[in-house]
Amino acid sequence: MPHVYNGMAARDLQGVVWRKSRYSNSQGACVEFAKLPGGHIAMRNSRFPDGPALVYTPDEIEAMILGVKAGEFDDLMPH
Repeated sequence: MPHVYNGMAARDLQGVVWRKSRYSNSQGACVEFAKLPGGHIAMRNSRFPDGPALVYTPDEIEAMILGVKAGEFDDLMPH
């Protein structure tokens, strides 16, 4: 894997499997995640699959997912 700073072009992440939530809408407005060799996790916007991918450690992703599950970001929802 090339050296990563804050992110990289998603098109440079060859051979990874991108996953998105089953709650994603039909217009493709969603966030996708891919586990990278070495354990890091990349995140990209599905509307721009060749655009930027941010790369996080497993601990960073775990903290985000636990916060989402605990409702810490519910105020960001459009309802």
